[in-house]
Amino acid sequence: MTVHTKKVNIEENYHGTIVQDPYRWLEDPKDTEVQAWVDAQNEQTRAYVSDYSDRQKLKDKLTDVWNYPKYSVPRKEGEYYYFSMNDGLQNQAVFYRTTDLTSEDFEVILDPNTISEEGTAAITSLSFSKDGNRLAYGISLNGSDWQDIKIRNLATGQDEKEVLNWCKFCSIAWNEEGTGFYYNRFADPSTVAAGEESYYNKVYWHEIGTSQEEDKLIFEDLDNKEHSFNPILSDDFRYLLLNVWKGTENKSRIYYKDLQEDGEFVKLLANDDAQYTFIGNEGTTFFFITNFQAPKEKIIAIDLNNPSHDNWTDIVAEQDDVLSFGQIINRQFVVGYLHNAYYEMKIHALDGAFVKDVPLPSFVSLSGMSGKKDDKSMFIGYTSYLSPGTTASYDFETDEMTYIFKRDAKFDTADFETTQVFYPSKDGTQIPMFLTHKKGLELNGENPVLLYGYGGFNVSLTPSFSPALRLWMEEGGVYAVANLRGGGEFGEEWYNAGTLANKQNVFDDFIAAAEWLIEKKYTQTAKLAIMGGSNGGLLVGACITQRPDLYGAAVCQVPVIDMLRYHKFTVGRYWVTDYGNAEANAEDFDFMMNYSPLHNVHEGTTYPPTIITTADTDDRVVPLHAKKFAATLQAAQQGENPILLRVEKNAGHGMGKPTVKIIEEQTDVYSFLFKTLNI
Repeated sequence: MTVHTKKVNIEENYHGTIVQDPYRWLEDPKDTEVQAWVDAQNEQTRAYVSDYSDRQKLKDKLTDVWNYPKYSVPRKEGEYYYFSMNDGLQNQAVFYRTTDLTSEDFEVILDPNTISEEGTAAITSLSFSKDGNRLAYGISLNGSDWQDIKIRNLATGQDEKEVLNWCKFCSIAWNEEGTGFYYNRFADPSTVAAGEESYYNKVYWHEIGTSQEEDKLIFEDLDNKEHSFNPILSDDFRYLLLNVWKGTENKSRIYYKDLQEDGEFVKLLANDDAQYTFIGNEGTTFFFITNFQAPKEKIIAIDLNNPSHDNWTDIVAEQDDVLSFGQIINRQFVVGYLHNAYYEMKIHALDGAFVKDVPLPSFVSLSGMSGKKDDKSMFIGYTSYLSPGTTASYDFETDEMTYIFKRDAKFDTADFETTQVFYPSKDGTQIPMFLTHKKGLELNGENPVLLYGYGGFNVSLTPSFSPALRLWMEEGGVYAVANLRGGGEFGEEWYNAGTLANKQNVFDDFIAAAEWLIEKKYTQTAKLAIMGGSNGGLLVGACITQRPDLYGAAVCQVPVIDMLRYHKFTVGRYWVTDYGNAEANAEDFDFMMNYSPLHNVHEGTTYPPTIITTADTDDRVVPLHAKKFAATLQAAQQGENPILLRVEKNAGHGMGKPTVKIIEEQTDVYSFLFKTLNI
């Protein structure tokens, strides 16, 4: 039985159009009536998924496939190698160090599992002093973006007495001596007006052993309250750089200050004309990755003594593939390229000359890379749809990979395969899609398919491993990932083709993927499920409201749904450059109203079986989106297809979620899918 949700007569005038908002009362998470409504929704969802006869068997299988060691890419600091490891089913990975990566004699440095009984404390930032004697680290609770910064003395194993609060999306830049660091934070929330907690980011200097109240203000910009400032120190520790950003816009500024002089910050790159990422310097020559006049990005050099654009030098020119990252190791540029949404690595000299390729398998993602400017080797990690992370040390001189953290292969890959296809979208644009499944798949229209997408914020969907998806494929399922416009897979033009007034392209790309899978006999509507989270939750919401007839099930995770009001909550303002602002701009309202999932639900429509997931302490995409969408769909639904809402307690947007909660949520999601699709 569907939970009854009351309606309240609330309406708002958007540029002459009256818009009803009957479930706005669900926006208040502290309201006891809202809390009771959430409990009722959770009970309804629990009853549905518990009715799946093989739920316990499914949970046991998920627990088993999750139970394998997971390592981060090591990094060398001082005499030690540092890395994170989850031995299988720990709620959070533990941070270790060792002097010998071939042994298993690991010393625990940080164990977040001891901080919270529920396992909801996560390490969210790590920054070492140059000598490796101190470590600044962030702790986030319940999945929040807010962090508390602590300092661990690595000689004594004890924390310094101070704790730095009010940090979010924080960077830490140690001085050369290791006596303190620059960092950015917001004001004490109790000192600012409601809704202003994530404005007026500032940079401070913190001296080790002193209280936060004694920190010295280094930079603020009260005329640009939406700007944030991440401090970075140059390779020689002489220059303090500020990476200046405003939300998710694919643009940035660079300011710098010569610490040997008592001057002001110089606005080196401040025209808001491109994205600039600092990757190192040689004296006054600064190296940046940028998309300035290069939609697929390049590496440039700027001499601080002659910084005008006419004097810039292209070091690694724009290529056919997107330059995804670059780092200086072994006094060379190690560069990662996205080739049709999977990674390739190349090495260039500091003058830009091509040196060689770094050998990688096909259809992999780089999961990490570590190394310093003068190191003769580096660590890399990569993963695929078929197997979890592989970690290796790469020797620049011998061009050899030495694999570390070897373990017995839990997941056999011989019987599975990943292929890539290209299909036409509505306007004829060719869209790539990865397909992963058992070998020998019969194209008879009977295969269960899980289609996943994102399509936004310049984010590229590259191959990654998931234990739950491995189980899906072992049960005969096909996993399809469509690389939609709005992502970064093919550079700035691809990204821009899925933003603002072009956002409908993203939904068209996803709908076309579903149609192609049916046309090519991979599946049929009754066996086709779609899934996406965050901006991908918006994708799923828009697609089930635009083409409710096309899917057999939908999984809508932590979604952005109310496109008229999203910018009013927590960090929603960061996304205006991708989505627009319907309140401030009539043109934005027109195209946003046309696709906003909340405002395109129509009574008497048969929507596919849908489960909407969120978390009560998600402070990135607040749970009001999921709540209002669930209530609206439930009231409009024609027929018996379930519309379910699952609200996780004491969890956030996904970051730092403990393993026990992940497995429980995945059990519910896949019980829903197996039951609904009759697998």
